[in-house]
Amino acid sequence: MLRGRGDRGRRSDGFLMVSEAEIARLLAPFGAVSAGELQQFRGYLELILKWNAKFNLTAVREPEQIVARHFGEGVFAAAHVPLGSGTLMDLGSGVGIPGVPIAIMRPELMVTLVEAHGKKAAFLREVVRSLGLRATVRAERAELVRERFDVVALRAVERMGEMLPVARSRIREGGSLLVLAGAATTFEAEGVVWEEFAVPGAARSVLRVGTVPRGTPANGN
Repeated sequence: MLRGRGDRGRRSDGFLMVSEAEIARLLAPFGAVSAGELQQFRGYLELILKWNAKFNLTAVREPEQIVARHFGEGVFAAAHVPLGSGTLMDLGSGVGIPGVPIAIMRPELMVTLVEAHGKKAAFLREVVRSLGLRATVRAERAELVRERFDVVALRAVERMGEMLPVARSRIREGGSLLVLAGAATTFEAEGVVWEEFAVPGAARSVLRVGTVPRGTPANGN
């Protein structure tokens, strides 16, 4: 259960915010976050609250819930990106989960945020610009992305059964899939070996990490 709101303050523009110390407390179950990363997460939170007031980007509106539910899952996913990975695609990025937290936590990665919805893609471009992330935004359907990546991540996307083969087709040989979804969600992907990790504090959410062994043909075009 989230604690009270003693660390919240109202900015001059009217948005309720939480302190970096409170963000650190909320993210602690998911992984260690440095002072510089906390500054980026606070800036990211400000942008979500500002844009959400106009464009309804996410149904989660409480700052603490955004940190604990959205950012936390992204931090947890970042810790499971295989070492040595160079590129990652966040398929159906939405407000940037898990791609933006991964870009914050793993700055060595080149992250591609794929989001077909125009307003969300514009929001993501502002996030990338404001936070100085090593990331690009593609405002198009994932099926139209032709490049392959070391890692493809997706989180509770609509039509998971249809999108997972698309994600699988965008992985290089020896690459990985990161899927955040409900524990009851079932799916398969050709040639993928899965591991499952319970997301801290989320009784019904898991992170499934799928690896494509070297020598397994990359499917798709």
